Amino acid sequence: MPLTLRGTLAPAAAVALTLTALTGTARATPPGPGVTAVVLARRTVDGTDYILREITVPAGQSTGWHYHDGPLYGYVKQGTLSHFDATCAGDGVYRAGSALTEPSGPDHVHLGSNLGSTPLVLDVLYVLPHGAPFSEDAPNPGCGFP
Repeated sequence: MPLTLRGTLAPAAAVALTLTALTGTARATPPGPGVTAVVLARRTVDGTDYILREITVPAGQSTGWHYHDGPLYGYVKQGTLSHFDATCAGDGVYRAGSALTEPSGPDHVHLGSNLGSTPLVLDVLYVLPHGAPFSEDAPNPGCGFP
């Protein structure tokens, strides 16, 4: 059974929303409806988790604003990924057959969006400290879109 990103991020989202309420900052942004992910492979070597996931983003949906605790390496299998950084600027458009990388850390908040009419399918290799979540939820930095 596919593992949804929403379910995977629920604990992190709950913490982020609680912190938001306490600090008065912008509200965290969960992934859009129907965004799913399936773990294809997982291995831990010397304290680093290598996890391969296939992520599907329906037309018109996004990943929500987030960052990662380690670098990611992605491949677009289907559709087009529109990638936005924390300045709200588009920092890449990746079509089927394209590869991309995402650097780690809270200074690399971003959002992946499917602005097309077909599902976006990504294969993503996460290189994370052992036990780290797939992503850390982040508030919308003030962009006019989720």
